[in-house]
Amino acid sequence: MTGDNFNMSMRKFLKHVGVTSQQQLEKAADGLPAGTTSLKAKMVLTVEGSDLEHIVEGTIELDD
Repeated sequence: MTGDNFNMSMRKFLKHVGVTSQQQLEKAADGLPAGTTSLKAKMVLTVEGSDLEHIVEGTIELDD
């Protein structure tokens, strides 16, 4: 499961996640009330057929 095909496919998926997530975060930030200084974000990764649930939470600081 650690072959080149798996690694390339996983990297392609992660790139897609990163690009589309950034776009959605930018949209969310644009819709916030004036004076908002940060976004609290949460990303949940699940894999169908697996009991995996990986959660990443963080704060994204907005421009001054």
